[in-house]
Amino acid sequence: MKRVKQLIYKWISSKFMHGCSNYNSLEVRRGCRSKKQARDKFAAGNIPHAQGTIFFNPFTAVKFAKTHGFPLVIKPNVSGFSRGSHFPIRNYKELWRAMFLAKLWWPTTVIEQYLQGKNYRVVITKAGVISVLQRYPAFVTGDGVNTISSLIETENAVRKKMGLYPCNNPISQGQQTISYLAKQGLTLTSVPDNAQQVELFYRISLAPGGVVETIQRDLIPTYNQELFAKVLNLFDAEILGIDVIMEQGIEHDAREQKLIFLEVNSRPYLNMHNYPRYGEADDLSGHLGLINVATNQQADTF
Repeated sequence: MKRVKQLIYKWISSKFMHGCSNYNSLEVRRGCRSKKQARDKFAAGNIPHAQGTIFFNPFTAVKFAKTHGFPLVIKPNVSGFSRGSHFPIRNYKELWRAMFLAKLWWPTTVIEQYLQGKNYRVVITKAGVISVLQRYPAFVTGDGVNTISSLIETENAVRKKMGLYPCNNPISQGQQTISYLAKQGLTLTSVPDNAQQVELFYRISLAPGGVVETIQRDLIPTYNQELFAKVLNLFDAEILGIDVIMEQGIEHDAREQKLIFLEVNSRPYLNMHNYPRYGEADDLSGHLGLINVATNQQADTF
């Protein structure tokens, strides 16, 4: 059985984890595996997080929605790169659809409150925060002249010229984009107003065309940095990728705004920090060289 698990994990690593770091011990990785584990640790450490619950029976989620209201988030209890995640969910029709799709990824599912704000990936080691990215869904900005289709072509050409591929992906003009535009009353032939930002998908992950922006670390208040360090210590990790949403932004004191910590990643995808669409890439090599790699890492075991 151990050999079978090793083969499965090897396949998972080759299929989904290329470019992910591997510094933490097996014990730490297992402690960060699910959304529920993260939420329990956040609660124990008094870290701001969304109210939520894990469920198998969909009627548990319906009851949660009746109690807490919309908007909500549905996501698999175990996943990565936002796979199977759906948000913001604004009504029961969207809730049932999201539950079905999320369970295609994992049988146990998480439902949480949703906060509209700025989405960040914070990478921290015992030496402190080493990189911060703000993450955006695929979007284009109108100029009052060109169609959305033309703007997508221009954006994809910019990404190619910047050398962002293959870490980033081009924005698709397929059915996924067409359907998402239709929800906004738009089509690929629509001409957005000058400076009008048009989102082309809801997920902030790279696969559907999302991009990232490097945030200068010296802009982050001391209290926020201490809060991220507290999360690292809660999980007893050498390095973590922390996902957090902040209503005003990471440059503002966390005590003066709404925020929720979403999850932690024990094998953060560091490759995307080399390919920001906006801002200058952080050089992580010096920071990574200072990490004490766990002696009981067991890198071939999930």
